[in-house]
Amino acid sequence: MTMDAKRKKILFQSQHCGMKENDFMLGGFAAARIADLPDAQLADFERLLAESDNDIYDWLTGRVQLPARHDNALVRALIAYNNARPDGTP
Repeated sequence: MTMDAKRKKILFQSQHCGMKENDFMLGGFAAARIADLPDAQLADFERLLAESDNDIYDWLTGRVQLPARHDNALVRALIAYNNARPDGTP
């Protein structure tokens, strides 16, 4: 299956965030789900990736409450995906 340029860019960015933990959480989710995300959720993903690595990590791990601007179906799915990982890693 070939991916469009937008999906390729988001996949690359999510796997090369700058923090290994975020690479794992965001990149794993993107690798598994990027092909099926609707355009609105791709836009949500791009907005999330524009945030600082530390903020993203804190939100995804629940250390800090998710701000309203990122409380959407994409981020909730990302959090659920990582909470369900069988290896127990964030």
